[in-house]
Amino acid sequence: MLGTIIAIVCLAALAFFSAPLWLWVAVGVFGLLTGVFAWWFALPWLAVCALSGVASLRMKFVSRPAFKLFKNILPPLSATEQAAIDAGTVWWDAEIFNGKPDWRKLSGFRDPELTEEEQSFIDNETEILCQMLNDWRFIHHDKDLPPEVWQYVKDQGFIAMIIDKKYGGKQFSHYAHAKVENKIASRRPAAAYMIMLPNFLGPAELIQHYGTDEQKDYYLPRLAKGIDMPCFALTGPWAGSDAGAIPDTGFVCYGSYTDPRGGSHHENVLGVRVSFEKRWITMAPIATVIGLAFKLRDPEGLLGGKEDIGITCALLPTVMEGLHHQCRHYPNETPFWNGPVWGKDIFFPLEWIIGGRDYAGQGWRMLMECLSVGRCISLPPQSVGNAKHAAWTTSAWAGIRRQFGLPIGKFEGVADALALIGGHTYQMEATQDLALTGLDLGENPSVISAMVKFNNTERLRKVMNDAMDIHGGRAVVGGPRNYLASMYNAVPIGITAEGANILARCLMISGRAHSAAIIMC
Repeated sequence: MLGTIIAIVCLAALAFFSAPLWLWVAVGVFGLLTGVFAWWFALPWLAVCALSGVASLRMKFVSRPAFKLFKNILPPLSATEQAAIDAGTVWWDAEIFNGKPDWRKLSGFRDPELTEEEQSFIDNETEILCQMLNDWRFIHHDKDLPPEVWQYVKDQGFIAMIIDKKYGGKQFSHYAHAKVENKIASRRPAAAYMIMLPNFLGPAELIQHYGTDEQKDYYLPRLAKGIDMPCFALTGPWAGSDAGAIPDTGFVCYGSYTDPRGGSHHENVLGVRVSFEKRWITMAPIATVIGLAFKLRDPEGLLGGKEDIGITCALLPTVMEGLHHQCRHYPNETPFWNGPVWGKDIFFPLEWIIGGRDYAGQGWRMLMECLSVGRCISLPPQSVGNAKHAAWTTSAWAGIRRQFGLPIGKFEGVADALALIGGHTYQMEATQDLALTGLDLGENPSVISAMVKFNNTERLRKVMNDAMDIHGGRAVVGGPRNYLASMYNAVPIGITAEGANILARCLMISGRAHSAAIIMC
């Protein structure tokens, strides 16, 4: 009885302190030789140590049988699911998956820094833009940015931050891009999303990474100057953002078309005829070029391969006959541009596929890799900017608003909420900066990007709830001097966009993290 108790205590202590394998073996041998452990306990102990420590034994008797069992239980992965798992890279999250993170490695990452040019852009052009923004006028009167603001945004390159300088862009780091958005979002959240979206979710990023030379030379300078306004059409009314379930289908065939970019007419061209219906596409009503995701099929074998080619992305000028995009949604009464896109029997040449015909069927992989980046530098920085604004204004309000003869910040309940606002804001910026460090090191941390988007938007919800509670009626009544209401109303949009948070938590974080952990093992 005493030996059993000692064995259980030793087992618990070794597990609790994550003891190395040699110590497990030493304790087991010592217990067996001294008679402290019964043979029926010590021998299985040493057998488990051998299976755990000898890679060939573990592979033969544990890993392969377990993998075979789960392979028979789980349904096979579709092509889109496999592409989602394969997209991106495993970076610092690998340390978490292995169960024993090397914290020195985390602290060894250099703090991201702005270049002189980037810092100047934030201190000057971005500051001027913030002063030009009027949230009350934007939301309740114009329903859009004034023409002079749009012109300033285009002239100063706010929508060209990711584009290479040789095409007229800024070529800023991901860190600088996020810091610009932080500042704009601290002034006007909806305007920030509308101004910054062409950088991270429009076709520019796809063209820059995968486009042909002709596509880069034509579109990137136009996108950098704001001559073209992009949007990307993936989400549909029947499948959401599940590309594997979208009904939008294009067929490889011969046809004729008139190129709206130059007016030239072409006959008997090998291309794609596609019909589609998309919804909730940000920037769609004012877009001049649409990145379209659809399923491509080749029933006649004109490309010489399989019939079901797969998810494909193409560039369509919005002036094409039969393409509709000018209807508008108002997400949660927030007037950034958003609306449906649809078209029927639209024909375009294979050269309009992003990357050309060689990239037919590669669209889902392209999207997963680019969206992993976009999730780090879109809503997370906006959440940080909103949270900083809420922290600054709420702490000031708690100092000047008096109740029962005291500033309300002196009351424990208010002080507790203020502490939570400060803590969440600090966590949000630290999380964002770590992810941006990975991006600027050349990583594409797909799981981390989903974690950052999920956690920052969820923390912003908590921050805004506490800020509204502390302000009370001051933030409830609408008007030009209400500096919290528009940010509070924008919170559900961030929760929903780029993978609704329930989806992000269940699939993009838990599902993909578990898959990555299995792959690492």
